[in-house]
Amino acid sequence: MARKRKAGDGTVRQRKDGRWEGRIVIGYDDNGYPKTKNVLAKTKKECVEKLRKLKEACGGLKPEKVRPEMPFGDWLEYWYENHSKPKIRPTTQETYESRIRLHIVPEIGDIPLNKLTQNDLQQFYGRLKKNGRKRFTEQYGEGLSDRMVRMCHATCRSALEKAVQDGLIRVNPAIGCKLPPKKAREMQVLTREELQRFLIQAQAEGYYELFLLDLATGLRRGELMALQWDDLNFRTGVLNVNKQVYDVRGELQISAPKTKNSIRKIVLPPAVVEVLREYKKTVDSRWMFPSPVKEDCPLTPGVVRRRLQLILEHAECKHVRFHDLRHTFATLALENGMDVKTLSAMLGHVSAATTLDIYTHITDDMRRAAAANIDRGIGKATPQEDASAPGQEPAPATPKKPRMTDFKPYVGRKRKPGTGCVTEINDHLFEGRYSPKWPDGKKHSRNVYAHTREECEEKLKQLIVEMKAEIAEAQRLKDLGEGNGAPPEGKVVSRILRKLVCRLWNE
Repeated sequence: MARKRKAGDGTVRQRKDGRWEGRIVIGYDDNGYPKTKNVLAKTKKECVEKLRKLKEACGGLKPEKVRPEMPFGDWLEYWYENHSKPKIRPTTQETYESRIRLHIVPEIGDIPLNKLTQNDLQQFYGRLKKNGRKRFTEQYGEGLSDRMVRMCHATCRSALEKAVQDGLIRVNPAIGCKLPPKKAREMQVLTREELQRFLIQAQAEGYYELFLLDLATGLRRGELMALQWDDLNFRTGVLNVNKQVYDVRGELQISAPKTKNSIRKIVLPPAVVEVLREYKKTVDSRWMFPSPVKEDCPLTPGVVRRRLQLILEHAECKHVRFHDLRHTFATLALENGMDVKTLSAMLGHVSAATTLDIYTHITDDMRRAAAANIDRGIGKATPQEDASAPGQEPAPATPKKPRMTDFKPYVGRKRKPGTGCVTEINDHLFEGRYSPKWPDGKKHSRNVYAHTREECEEKLKQLIVEMKAEIAEAQRLKDLGEGNGAPPEGKVVSRILRKLVCRLWNE
């Protein structure tokens, strides 16, 4: 009886033409069928040696077919790469990969798929809640948030559900697990007085049009950054929302919105249209809100987020997220009588039920006000006769009008002409830029980078001295007829080099 080869070693056989063929399985397709590679040789010994080298070239690992007893970590990777990753956006892929790599695989990845129990998952969620955080433990504690625990559960449940569909396991052990309660993040909205101060400060810092448009439409941050002038019809005031911008590892990408309901048309108020009409005269770009440092590029979402926090701080407003400006718009719209169906269409929600779920506290107030109005109309009740407890003053019939604020915008220290500018790119990188006019009549910029503002200022001073000396030399050569007054070749930092420097510093 012939000796049987070990599983994973491949097969060796002699063909009819006398040659020897070795074949090894290198993987499996989505349907579970094996993918193979082969080698040919004149002798069996030579064939076995070639097959060994092929196995090493393919990673030297034993290819494992999808089967019930495979480790849960391997199944999770297979499920993610073949069934989940192709359907999600790059930003979502990052969060999935982070959860799988940092939390799920290290904890329960070695458990066989068909041996994973509900108790294993329940204990896993408990460990995450107790000491599952891998970084920033000093700021946030050792345990993960309830939301992150629920997201890890959702990933495991989806992967295990696919295993049930493929017949690898009978039941999904993730069903029935006890999870931390789902808590909606407290909604923060700006009051009318805060809105006045906020817009005054935004105008002083050059971001008035951007935030005014967002507060008038409730656009998501990515949708706002992706707007181009072609999307706005100044005659009708119709704004087309059909794309979004998002940042993937420092690179901006443009894509269609996530749902078809997010592709929508919004009619802007005439006053906002006039503001944008005047603003367009100052913008030389196809983007409505272009980047001040990158050509033909919109503002990045991260820059706008940081700018929002600075304006809120200078305007003495409470700190809110950019998405809370969307909540502010929706709250004001409901309070001023907009129906939920219209608001849902403006916000790009899938249905009005989503809007009702988010703004239920506002709609409850609207229902009470409607009941009071019906009572006045049918029961002939007067506003003073509305249901007020004995000994309590009745609520005023109409809210007080907000008074105009006397807020004076904060004006930071202005830099003197000829000293360049310093910009905070992120929390650990500053960029210094000097853009003087050269003898050829054009402005040529150069940049320096540092971890702190003080270090960046010192580098910028040295750069200015060097560039002034080069400009003087370029002017001298131009006067002698030996040059055109342009900066020396190779000394201007290109946009590609700047992008590379940013990426290296970020890493």
